[in-house]
Amino acid sequence: MSDTQTVFIVDDDDPARESLAVLLETAGFEVAQFSSGTAFLDKVKSAQNGCLLLDVRMPGLSGPEVQSRLAERNINMPVIIMTGHGDLAMAVRAMKAGAVDFLEKPFKAEAITTAVRAALNKSALTWATDNQAGEIRQRLDRLTTRERQVLDELVIGNLNKVIAYNLDISPRTVEIHRARAMEKMQARNLAHLVRLAVTAGAVTDGTP
Repeated sequence: MSDTQTVFIVDDDDPARESLAVLLETAGFEVAQFSSGTAFLDKVKSAQNGCLLLDVRMPGLSGPEVQSRLAERNINMPVIIMTGHGDLAMAVRAMKAGAVDFLEKPFKAEAITTAVRAALNKSALTWATDNQAGEIRQRLDRLTTRERQVLDELVIGNLNKVIAYNLDISPRTVEIHRARAMEKMQARNLAHLVRLAVTAGAVTDGTP
């Protein structure tokens, strides 16, 4: 996954899209243009570090339909909806579906650059969190089956003697597996180990 942030512009109005691209490139943003939702979805098939400027009303897939397809693919990218006259209801639906902002055409340069910067800041935080989770999942994958069993017991709050009973092993063996699990997970203490497990998605609602 690349750390380069890209502003994706999806708009079937060629002059408007190209003008917007020039404006953003002049402001220092990396830009990619698409004339339809289908073209964008064909190109972007996984999570991206960036944001999406999405026209709400287009031939073929509408803006909300593109949002829906992204959600189906678990692509979590901040979306800014661009609306024309009379599209407010669609924009509201897009916001309810997770869009971070909407701008009415024609919009001022300052408004669009401010919105894009805010969306990219949000994307950067999500990207960093996702990358961290991926790294922690790699550590989790290095645990042996028994170490993972001990970890699962630890994160729900079981003491060593309870874990020993549940897994039919000695408390000393539990201690050994616990120490190895903490070393592989790079955990400073038990509380840190639990936080790492939660971040990696190994714990949901307090259960392994």
